[in-house]
Amino acid sequence: MLYRKDNFLVYQFNDEKVYVEAWGTNGVRVRITKKENLRGERLSALIPSKPIEPEITIMDEKRDAKLVNGKITAEFKHNVLHFFNDKGEELLKEFWQGASGGRSVPHNSIWFQSRTWRVQAGGAYRVEYRFKAYENEKIFGMGQYQNDIFDRKGSTLEIVPRNTQAPVPFIYSNRNYGFLWNNPCAGRVTFGTNYTQWDCDSTDELDFWVTAGDCAAEIMAQYGEVTGTVPMMPDYAMGFWQCKLRYVNQEELLNVAREYYRRKIPVKVIIIDFWHWIHHGEWFLDPKCWPDPKAMYDELKSMGIELVVSVWPAMEKKSDNYAETLEKGLLLRANNGLPYASDCGDGNTFIDATNPEARAYMWEKIKKNYCSYGIFNFWLDCAEPEYLFADFDHYTYNAGPAAMTANQYPIDYTRTFYDGLREMGVESPISLTRCAWAGAQRFGTLLWSGDIWSTWESFKRQIPLGQNVGMSGIPWWNTDIGGFMGGDPRKPEYRELLTRWFQWGTFCPVMRLHGIREGVPQEGPEGYTPPNEIWTYGEETCKILEDHIFLREKMRPYITRCMKEAHEVGAPVIRPMFYEFPNDEKAWNLPYQYMFGSDLLVAPVLEAGARSVEAYLPAGEDWIDIRDGKEYAGGQMVTLDAPIESIPVLRRKSAEAMF
Repeated sequence: MLYRKDNFLVYQFNDEKVYVEAWGTNGVRVRITKKENLRGERLSALIPSKPIEPEITIMDEKRDAKLVNGKITAEFKHNVLHFFNDKGEELLKEFWQGASGGRSVPHNSIWFQSRTWRVQAGGAYRVEYRFKAYENEKIFGMGQYQNDIFDRKGSTLEIVPRNTQAPVPFIYSNRNYGFLWNNPCAGRVTFGTNYTQWDCDSTDELDFWVTAGDCAAEIMAQYGEVTGTVPMMPDYAMGFWQCKLRYVNQEELLNVAREYYRRKIPVKVIIIDFWHWIHHGEWFLDPKCWPDPKAMYDELKSMGIELVVSVWPAMEKKSDNYAETLEKGLLLRANNGLPYASDCGDGNTFIDATNPEARAYMWEKIKKNYCSYGIFNFWLDCAEPEYLFADFDHYTYNAGPAAMTANQYPIDYTRTFYDGLREMGVESPISLTRCAWAGAQRFGTLLWSGDIWSTWESFKRQIPLGQNVGMSGIPWWNTDIGGFMGGDPRKPEYRELLTRWFQWGTFCPVMRLHGIREGVPQEGPEGYTPPNEIWTYGEETCKILEDHIFLREKMRPYITRCMKEAHEVGAPVIRPMFYEFPNDEKAWNLPYQYMFGSDLLVAPVLEAGARSVEAYLPAGEDWIDIRDGKEYAGGQMVTLDAPIESIPVLRRKSAEAMF
């Protein structure tokens, strides 16, 4: 049965109801439930839509009806849900297998439904939802996965938060639609050649959003409208960030900052990494190692350097706050056995960031122990959170069973800091965060690619990975330059890798050096780790790295423009070539080059010993190498010189010169 209820087009069959409504510009939201009422917005990535009076037409109350919102039409045809653009072209539809592809098919062995609901204990369901697959379709987005798959078509991806993995289940299709799987449950998606299947391990409702447009830029702007856009990036964050695992005390950190300042190298951010506390869950600077945080902060400010401090959601039994948070029910709960969820610490569990009371409790500690010294920038490590075993059936959050709400945790954790900082008057909060989900960008999330290896293979996969993160609506993204795990600064082969990574990092949304280096540490206090400052790598390498820090500074006006576009219309900063050149067929198959903003084409060096790079220059533009001014015609593959001192970066000739 099809009928209108308020602004919904509703389809009801047996105990299942499908609610379709206009949501945002050229968008349609669909919610499906077997319960009496919809569950509301607690587990939704969408922000409230302005009221839209949709065009709803019931052609046949038993099988045919449609809802129109601008450029998109959601239509039930023989009770099968289709989506069309304003030209009448089919964008997407439910996958049914049967004689007529719909519910009019008799109940027999060839009837294959688009949705399968499997009952679980407690009134939840395990659900599979299938959509038609299209020949020659290309799919981009889905957030961050440590693989080199650029076009997601043909892949299976788990929708589970992990270190180095940040599922953001929004896709952009070359058929010019966007699709958000608005369900924070643990699950997976398979973009098959016979059909696409989305799986929820546990849920009581399905929720998704579809939008139509004429190009990627329009789709991303519409996605930004319904999930929010990043704040305007603070000016200092566009410069060079210095970090390592880890500066163990105040004097070591200040000596590094002083040396950069003495060398007149513009460091804009320096980071205090983890274990600056005594036990997990205490959230303060250990006074034995950090005796005067206010004086440290003031000295850094005098050198033009902002301070970022690492915070974990972990809670150790030995923490001064453990007993209180346990008593008040502010920790996540284990369904069976011991509550300990991590082996980093002694009896380690996590604050339940999905609990508003837990967020308020944690923020009060942060405000007292960091903000009181002037520290308003945070590194939200372990934001998944990082379980020893990612068995979501074992945990329950305030928001619900972890299997139903697992992907809600990282967004609520980041929200803790965003809301707290906004209440304190910080206009543009920014948090370096190790995990995300849909909508995380509106809470000032600067996603990074997690604890990756210091290898050429790991470096290479970051290029397509970063482009897909941008096409997921997360424009602030970066990596640990040089990789997190490994790399001996004394070895020439690692110096080459670091150099190439650093050069590429110059053309990322944020330029941040980090890692735990190998080799024998120099003498120092307990916990001291090998140095990771640019002079660590020898004079020749240091000069190259220094030149790129200054290049980054020269780019500030251009980067500011890119960040303004990200803030205002949700435009990615790292853009696949097709984003700017959708009519050039070759631009859809270029995973290892990209546009940095609208005007710069970046072709990183991704192989040891390489001194040239093959790149495709899209048609319709002439191109100028920013290093030497050499011009190239578009519409061709070219070989570009790549001496160890630089990587190829070309600007559109039609664009304003920026150097």
